[in-house]
Amino acid sequence: MDFVEIIKAVIIGIIEGVTEWLPISSTGHMILANEFIRLNMSALFMEMFLVVIQLGAILAVVFLYFHKLNPFSRKKSVLQKRETYEIWFKVLIACVPAGIIGFLFDDILDKTFYNYVTVSITLVFYGFLFIIMENKNRHKSFSIKNFNDMSYKTALIIGVFQLLALIPGTSRSGATILGAMLIGTSRAVAAEFSFFLAIPVMFGASALKLFKFGLHFSSLEITILFTGLITAFIVSVLAIKFLIGYIQKHDFKAFGYYRIILGLVVFSYFLISS
Repeated sequence: MDFVEIIKAVIIGIIEGVTEWLPISSTGHMILANEFIRLNMSALFMEMFLVVIQLGAILAVVFLYFHKLNPFSRKKSVLQKRETYEIWFKVLIACVPAGIIGFLFDDILDKTFYNYVTVSITLVFYGFLFIIMENKNRHKSFSIKNFNDMSYKTALIIGVFQLLALIPGTSRSGATILGAMLIGTSRAVAAEFSFFLAIPVMFGASALKLFKFGLHFSSLEITILFTGLITAFIVSVLAIKFLIGYIQKHDFKAFGYYRIILGLVVFSYFLISS
């Protein structure tokens, strides 16, 4: 067993678990990590691996919010079950825009925009947007403070904002949180809705990649895949808890500054090394 490759899988799982949920772009971090932590595996396996370990991150959301997202819970009243179904309907509606555009143009978008220049620009651009938005919202009272306040129209608008995340470096959580807050959604609801939106999207993406790759794995490939997945799950649980606790007392400006710094680091590194 190649323990070096397993350690690499752990590190990649940690990066995925943290960056998938914080609005700082998992792509921006992965593009840098790939320069220093390359698994000695085929390109086809790596493409599948980087998508499927997101399943571990998604399972963290299911684990943490199982009761809130479970419409069949015996502990819920009829009204609470109906409200849970409504959350799911809003999530599915919000997934429609990105689902359609992503399905039709995902390969084209990746080939066109998956490069360090685009990632650097989007990291910096949305970093400034977070700072500007939070300065503007410093004393703002949000109109949508829970999921009952969120209309289906609002959910669809947030889903349109999620389209921005099809451009690498934007950050799916960053795009949806920014969009949700711009139309009056509180930080906590915006963050949770961003978590829930990821469930159908990433389950579908992981299933598709597994189907394309096939189910014929070597023992090392299975070990690496599950190591990355489990690591991403554990770290995601911690990252989600951290974010929810953090935004109860702070705004998103710190993430904006971080994105700007990371974008400049990514651009400088690849410019110098090219």
